[in-house]
Amino acid sequence: MSMTDPIADLLTRIRNAQIAKHDRLDIPVSKLKVEIAKLLKDEGFIKNFREIAAEPQGTLRIFLRYSAEGVPAISYLQRVSKPGRRVYRKADEIQPVRNGLGIGIVSTSQGLLTDAQARERRVGGELLCQIW
Repeated sequence: MSMTDPIADLLTRIRNAQIAKHDRLDIPVSKLKVEIAKLLKDEGFIKNFREIAAEPQGTLRIFLRYSAEGVPAISYLQRVSKPGRRVYRKADEIQPVRNGLGIGIVSTSQGLLTDAQARERRVGGELLCQIW
């Protein structure tokens, strides 16, 4: 099965796992998904992640974060740039997500960065998704 949008698939799997109140989810691994998971962990949206080696393709295990009351740390995931409509922004055009409460993930020449990191480094790129 070929997948045309692995980022949208990742976001949908996270959304579905949180609705079902799962503690973790397993998805096929790729370098891009690992980088997104690193940003989500650094920003406190997930507990942790781990790569599990297997043949022919490994697995990325993401451990989801919930509050003491069981409320998910991620309340909204939105894919911005899609395969049919790419969205690029210059450094000064990248807006804070929810006045800084959320993050935007930007694919730049320096790798994947959050919107705040991209503005700080003065680099633009493709706005992949927004999370809060």
